[in-house]
Amino acid sequence: MTSNRPKILVVDDTPANLVAMRRLLARADADVFEAASGNEALALCLDHQFALVLLDVNMPEMDGFEVAKLISESDHLSETPIIFVTAAYADDVNRIKGYTSGAVDYIAKPINDVILQSKVRVFLELYRARALLQQALDELSLRNEQLSAEVAERTRMEELVRHQATHDALTGIPNRVLFRDRLETAIALAEERDAPFALAYIDIDGFKGVNDNEGHAAGDALLKVIAARIGGRTRASDTVARLGGDEFAVLLHDAPDASTALARCQTLCDAIAQPYTLDVGDRRVPAQVGASIGVTLYRAGAAYDDIVAAADEAMYTAKRSGKNRCVLG
Repeated sequence: MTSNRPKILVVDDTPANLVAMRRLLARADADVFEAASGNEALALCLDHQFALVLLDVNMPEMDGFEVAKLISESDHLSETPIIFVTAAYADDVNRIKGYTSGAVDYIAKPINDVILQSKVRVFLELYRARALLQQALDELSLRNEQLSAEVAERTRMEELVRHQATHDALTGIPNRVLFRDRLETAIALAEERDAPFALAYIDIDGFKGVNDNEGHAAGDALLKVIAARIGGRTRASDTVARLGGDEFAVLLHDAPDASTALARCQTLCDAIAQPYTLDVGDRRVPAQVGASIGVTLYRAGAAYDDIVAAADEAMYTAKRSGKNRCVLG
């Protein structure tokens, strides 16, 4: 809770009245400020937050009604309670005018010190209670912000962990876990909606030579570029995955027949066979590799293991047949 004491502003153009009010408020447990005019009062209101304003009505230049109206119309000051201290409240007309101007209460002159101190005590208690409430609200708002930040960070970390669990750390593309999920989903859709697809298995010809001769850093750089080339020549609906080492898999949607599947795989084979210049530290390493690709079409009733085995066998057939080619399985 803030350690600042409440502040009371006394506004009266008569010095003797200010002295008397100062004496009466000596035990109010508040800092008392004094103003001898409406303009001086408004200036103090701009620099301080008052728990209460005790305002005389009859003042030269700017009377209490004008001061109260200006305070109540200010966004910054509108919640400041104003008590008129004046003999002008002897009639109802002036009372109504005071309330209309923004006053919340009045004390008639001559002042009864018991009434004054009682009303001041009530408003100071209200001020302290409101200050405590505002502090609680501020702390709650801060805690909500902290919780929101914690939730956002936890969500980010969960998403990161989930991504790391389903994506290859080197290339950033789906790994075997996500590949299996995507393939099983494709099988289910093919059975339900007759949505044909093909599966291609890719083994990189000549990768071991680059990795052994130029180092693992060059091998890693080559795998990243290969993954990018495959991704750049497939569709958004397809899935490109790294299964491990230099083996990749591509789930090809909208491949209804053998000629379409083979044509799309040949595009990948040609892209992978293009020359590479790898940035490895401060070196630029040239490389040339190829791809043996085995592709199989989904057949009604085929399970995950059946499709994977057919694509894998076709890939090894491609390697045995001279490499750098596509074979339908």
